[in-house]
Amino acid sequence: MACVGGFAGVSRQFQCSAAKELVYGTLKSSFRRGCSSKATVLKSSIPFERIHQCQEIVTRDIKRLHGTIREEITSGLSNLSEISQYYVDGKGKSLRPMIVCLMARACNQHTLNRSCLLEEQFTVGVVSEMIHTASLVHDDVIDEADCRRGKPAINRKWGEKLTIVAGDYILARCTLALSRTQHPEVIELLSRIIEDLVHGEFMQLGSREQTTDRFAHYIEKSFRKTASLLAHCCQAVALLATPPAEIQQAAYAFGRHAGLAFQIIDDILDFISTSDTLGKPAASDLRLGLATAPVLFAAEEFPELNPMIVRRFSQAGDVERAQDLISKVNSSLSLSSLS
Repeated sequence: MACVGGFAGVSRQFQCSAAKELVYGTLKSSFRRGCSSKATVLKSSIPFERIHQCQEIVTRDIKRLHGTIREEITSGLSNLSEISQYYVDGKGKSLRPMIVCLMARACNQHTLNRSCLLEEQFTVGVVSEMIHTASLVHDDVIDEADCRRGKPAINRKWGEKLTIVAGDYILARCTLALSRTQHPEVIELLSRIIEDLVHGEFMQLGSREQTTDRFAHYIEKSFRKTASLLAHCCQAVALLATPPAEIQQAAYAFGRHAGLAFQIIDDILDFISTSDTLGKPAASDLRLGLATAPVLFAAEEFPELNPMIVRRFSQAGDVERAQDLISKVNSSLSLSSLS
């Protein structure tokens, strides 16, 4: 269990300075290697063989998981089933349940001397992907999305009303699945994820006029919208394996930091990748009025971005000007990475 125990020394608080260093380092790495997707960024720092080995360990788990989710959200109403299962097509990265299943197997090996999943841990993996899917469904309505994963967004295909109801239905079914664990602490941990998603969405819809706390606000919002799911699911599967408390906290810390890193990379790719690679429009965050890590990073060099951030890039020319300034930072990073 060295792979989990080794995380015990990770700081429980992801400080703003660390976030800035991660943004800067990832930007330099991305431009130096010409990265255009999360997979490419990951492969640039992690040997492909390691990633492939991790995927192989949980291949059967993930295949079974997708089938279980489709069964869970099958309804007597055929159109509700069709809408709810639209994004459960096996074309996503399944990163969240993969990490959750790997964490569960590692904890089981450490405390139970067995690597296979407990049924309750498998349920946590199912619930993690169901919550994520429901959040995608609701996000597409809030963002008025046009496409996702290279196909029409769910709201464009069925309209906002049916899409919202389908997202609610997925959450309802995921709650029922979670209740079958009959484990109060696990139920409480995973219920916090849904609460955090709502809080994170409200934080994203607001702007911070004070420049000093924007990174803290960004990290907190990113935790609630993205990293909370991985953190609490990793903690839940560790709890089910009944290891020492420090291992449970290490599992939580790993999920937290992995989730934050994933979100920061995703925000960077919105500026340096293409629509075809992303499966959704590039540079969409600015058009939604969002100041993500690359924007906040650029604002330190170009203060004229600050009023644009406050007004959420709502004036004519704001988006284009912000893109221009961010590209100047990107160009300097690209050049400095070659030196």
